Amino acid sequence: MNNDQAARSARRIATLIAIPLALLAGFVMFQLLKPRAAPVEQPRVQSSAPVTMDAPALDERQTLVCRALLSQLPDEIRDLKQRPVTAGPEQNAAYGDPAITVACGTPKPEVALTDKVFDINGVCWHADPTSTRWTTVDREVPITVAVPDSYQPAFPWVALLSNPVASTVLSTDGPVPTGCKDL
Repeated sequence: MNNDQAARSARRIATLIAIPLALLAGFVMFQLLKPRAAPVEQPRVQSSAPVTMDAPALDERQTLVCRALLSQLPDEIRDLKQRPVTAGPEQNAAYGDPAITVACGTPKPEVALTDKVFDINGVCWHADPTSTRWTTVDREVPITVAVPDSYQPAFPWVALLSNPVASTVLSTDGPVPTGCKDL
């Protein structure tokens, strides 16, 4: 074999080695530099089992008001579908898992006239110290919304439920905390 043939043979071998290596390097760089797709968020799996709730006895007016309220509540809030309740379907509603609950005809909270209250869409709400239970203080029939810790802050959830309360449950004529007087 002469020098010319040896050089051509060496070039062929180099080419046969270089091409696969270049393709491999290009593939690796492509994989490293290609845009990553956002992870696909799996839909929240929600229980359809009834939510345990109490159903205190209501008088005729409270029953009428609570039924009117429940008829105006949405089938879902955000992505939380409404679930059945174990007691008082005419006065209670639940959404999601863990459940955000709406109870109509709850005991009126003991709120000092100077306690902090929140005007949310024209409804005056008082939050318990943990901010998981919000109760109306300016409605003829008190409404309590309980928001589990996993959904905190509770304010946006309560806001979604304030419009049906405002449109179906009349304001009370009795004393309300100072922060509610301008409503």
